[in-house]
Amino acid sequence: MLRKMISLALAMSFMLLLCGCNTQKEGYVYYLNFKPEADSAWQELAKEYTERTGIQVKVVTAASNTYDDTLSAQLNKTFCPTLFICNNAQGLEDLGDYPYDLRNTALAERLESTEYCLWGESGEMYGMGFCYEAYGIITNKALLKQAGYSIEDIQNFEDLKSAAEDIHSRSEILGFDAFTSSGLDPSSSWRFSGHLSNMPLYYELLETDLYSQPSEINGDHLYLYKNIWDLYINNSGTSRTSLTTATGNMAEEEFGSGKAVFFQNGTWEYSSLTDPEKYGISPDDLTMIPIYCGGEGEENNALCCGTENYWIVNSKASPESINATLDFLLWVVTSEEGKMMLSSEFGVTPFKDSIPTENVFFNAEKEYEGQGKHPVPWVFCMTPNTDVWREGVTSSLAEYSSGIGTWDAVENAFVSGWRFQYRLEHGIM
Repeated sequence: MLRKMISLALAMSFMLLLCGCNTQKEGYVYYLNFKPEADSAWQELAKEYTERTGIQVKVVTAASNTYDDTLSAQLNKTFCPTLFICNNAQGLEDLGDYPYDLRNTALAERLESTEYCLWGESGEMYGMGFCYEAYGIITNKALLKQAGYSIEDIQNFEDLKSAAEDIHSRSEILGFDAFTSSGLDPSSSWRFSGHLSNMPLYYELLETDLYSQPSEINGDHLYLYKNIWDLYINNSGTSRTSLTTATGNMAEEEFGSGKAVFFQNGTWEYSSLTDPEKYGISPDDLTMIPIYCGGEGEENNALCCGTENYWIVNSKASPESINATLDFLLWVVTSEEGKMMLSSEFGVTPFKDSIPTENVFFNAEKEYEGQGKHPVPWVFCMTPNTDVWREGVTSSLAEYSSGIGTWDAVENAFVSGWRFQYRLEHGIM
């Protein structure tokens, strides 16, 4: 969709682009930020850099779920973004020749690892992942202990199922339930149509190719998805029939206020959950466990690790603005101010001499890896026509959960939906 929108904008405004970005006489930095929760941090950093150097740094944050539309509109303006975000390899393809090759830059030399970069066909470094994230099942260890269990008791799906069903059966006595609500409202459904779908996709692609988008999937491991989904919705204080109106904030509040032991989400929840003015959960009471669903060898899995945040420098900006943008990013990853911001807002980053994070969820991942367990990669990023495909999965999940639909419909949304959206996305229809 983004590729078509950009192409249309280019066709309508070819002369504007020729007379716009490419003819700026003075270098500037314009960052179109993807994460609303990090807006204030980026604004402060931009102000600091401008005061120090005199270089204009503008940060604009797109509203939630509007990034692609905002980007395609902004790229067509005279004062266009010099720096923006790409989420995955498909997004990189959609961007055409906008990405600038970062290989031979001082910024690239600061990378400790290039594992989280997006590459061109000839080895160009077109996207630089600037943070790692992880997700799994956030766990309140204090509540788990009250229920008579410890983290060591949960090493696979059968362990998780046994503990969750027991806690749910005693929820009125304990004063809390096993899982938070598995909301299918748009503010929450991405946790399941996106993040949870990673599990059956991972086990399927593990048998073929984890790093290339397949034209179709067979769905042989969707029973794993059913295992964990049924566990979530049958062992929660929220009824199966009300999931379409259950929000992401609702799930966070349930966990933050001690109403549930388990909460599927990611490392980005750490600051909210530990904020003394919000929930104030002690970091000592928090950890994250892998999403156990019954897959073979899952005892050796760590958390789901990856990123959907890649810096893209706009190759169509003026040379002065490209250089200004690269200089700004280099300052971000080398200065104390920049490194502190990256650590506090994003946790683990791939740059040399980065500041260690206090986020206990990242520390849990380090412990898993120290035990020889392996991270589960984010293969969900390969879903074709992501938003539309997820809508189909969410709709079928809602009907199944409420009892008016079947699990076959969920599998059809996965498998047939994938094949159809892939063909549509790649112009095979």
